Amino acid sequence: MKNNMREIIKIDESLCNGCGLCIPNCHEGALRIIDNKARLISDLMCDGLGACIGHCPKGAIEIETREAAPYDEILVIKDMVKKGKNTVIAHLCHLKDYNEMEFVKQGVQWMSQNQDTFDFDLQEIKKTVHHHQAGTKKPKKVEAKTATIKSSLIMEPSRSVGHGSGGSGCPGSQNISFDAPAEMAQSKSTSTPSALRQWPVQMHLLNPNAPFIKNADLLIAADCVAFSVGNFHSNFLPGKALAIACPKLDSQQQAYIDKLIMMIDESRINTITVMIMEVPCCGGLLRLVQEACLEASRKVPVKVISVSVQGEILDESWV
Repeated sequence: MKNNMREIIKIDESLCNGCGLCIPNCHEGALRIIDNKARLISDLMCDGLGACIGHCPKGAIEIETREAAPYDEILVIKDMVKKGKNTVIAHLCHLKDYNEMEFVKQGVQWMSQNQDTFDFDLQEIKKTVHHHQAGTKKPKKVEAKTATIKSSLIMEPSRSVGHGSGGSGCPGSQNISFDAPAEMAQSKSTSTPSALRQWPVQMHLLNPNAPFIKNADLLIAADCVAFSVGNFHSNFLPGKALAIACPKLDSQQQAYIDKLIMMIDESRINTITVMIMEVPCCGGLLRLVQEACLEASRKVPVKVISVSVQGEILDESWV
């Protein structure tokens, strides 16, 4: 395929912290986290519209003009239909937002000619996209700058987002001091029973076909959650199989996705509860679960619980 000059994303690896927030916001699937860095895996699948830019907390993604293979909507839509109706709708509406109507037509035409390759209603797709009100997108450089400023305010405005004393790290690494509740400081030492019903718990060590995984309700928690939530064992862990992982620091995260798919399809888990911290990089754990759910042949309900750094439940909802 002949290359030409076009706009396409560029990732500054010196700024990228591997948080993964850009991944679910690249509808075309052109980005992956590899070796703890976001990587562009295909020029053909990058539309160069920059939807991922506004979700990077470090401003590591920008648009550049360089020689690249032309964007291929047919290649992208073939992958989209495997991920289901909602992903297709998000992709086509994204193109419409940027007035890329020729690509929308190509995608719809391919689906019209290949309806035997998916099991959802194409007419519903067309109707939803037709009624979608396309937004007015800011110039990419302005949009990126605004997103970077907003991302720095994800934590409370009074908190610095620096790493240690350097002032340049991600929000999840900032130094924060706070006092334990008075009633906790004054309470006498008591023994609280553990609700843990298995070992091991770290995701890399778990056997996805272990007896305690089969037909279980799975709780997959970020490493920091149990240290922040005082009643983690009593309120969230009872009756559940547990897996813990860190979406920022753990390597070989594709293995996590593969294990989750096996848990869903072979061990037939009932539900998945994802507990994550409020910091941006923790969202990568939910992304891993969502990607596994898209690739699995079974469907399981997923609940996400967001926790503050002081252990407060900020949000609890099914996704």
